[in-house]
Amino acid sequence: MNIYSLDNFRDNGAIGALLDEYERAISDLNSIIQPIDQKLLTLIIDPHTKDEDCRSIQSILTHIVRAGYGYAVSIYNHQGKQMPFKQNRVYDDAQQYIDAINEMFQFTLSVFDDFPNLELEQYNPESKILTRWGQRYDVEQLMEHAIVHILRHRRQIERFQLKVHTK
Repeated sequence: MNIYSLDNFRDNGAIGALLDEYERAISDLNSIIQPIDQKLLTLIIDPHTKDEDCRSIQSILTHIVRAGYGYAVSIYNHQGKQMPFKQNRVYDDAQQYIDAINEMFQFTLSVFDDFPNLELEQYNPESKILTRWGQRYDVEQLMEHAIVHILRHRRQIERFQLKVHTK
């Protein structure tokens, strides 16, 4: 696998801004999960949720990795290529998740490297990416969603940590 560099995009207007903010969100998430031990990682903190992806920090991180690949694969496939979506991969320690999240980000960079002339904005709904959950986004909107997805789950993990530490 080639190692793609964010430096290729830093000065590239909106793409650079989106990728910088994605990297920042990932960095913040990684700093939150780095000290988590295996016991806390796998602890079922919300046994009552109907969302299987939100029962434990481990399930949240598994979801984050798969979703991050999903956004990038959706962009890739929208360009007329065919790449399968990744399946969930469960890890037993925080460092493995950090590595997986960083690899997911490198994969995202590779998509932008493979398609350097991606049009970020599309106004025609039929030209937008139809997501697996049924919404349509242009590339810019999908990347904004990817960033906020990380932020929302980072907050959720922080709240899980507070919940466990205040018991």
